[in-house]
Amino acid sequence: MKETLDEINELRTAGLIGQWAIGGAMAATFYLEPISTYDLDIFVLFEGSPLILTLTPIYDFLQARGHSPDGDAVMVHGWPVQFLPAESVLLREAVESAQEVDFEGVPSRVMRAEHLMAIALQTGRGKDFARLLTFMEAQVADEQKLHDILQRHGLNAAWQRFEQNYLNPS
Repeated sequence: MKETLDEINELRTAGLIGQWAIGGAMAATFYLEPISTYDLDIFVLFEGSPLILTLTPIYDFLQARGHSPDGDAVMVHGWPVQFLPAESVLLREAVESAQEVDFEGVPSRVMRAEHLMAIALQTGRGKDFARLLTFMEAQVADEQKLHDILQRHGLNAAWQRFEQNYLNPS
């Protein structure tokens, strides 16, 4: 993983991506028990994004460095990496406020638990609700920060449904 994160930092240095943060299941492992995940989701801010965003320059850069495409991802030192534009207001905020971490000497950024929870709630798949339950059981989130995020992004009603269906079922 160290070498993979080095390559992502190289993309930033080369000006191909803006600020970035690890999201999805891999980010959750920074807060929760390790879980099985297939890929590394890198959420990216693209400064001065054009009307039509293409990830081709990212994939070309990585291919020139010996990495190969793998469906919607690119294999980088054995890890399938998906580059996802942080297009929504919630995703943008999650990238901008990501926690800086040192991963085996490599500066990296990981979305905070509260943003991961809000994103999972917004996405709303079964596996997202299961991850939300795991976050709740682990008590790793700052409850006030979470509720502030939910409020800002219009997710209070979704949270109430989640609580009713999963935390307080009748």
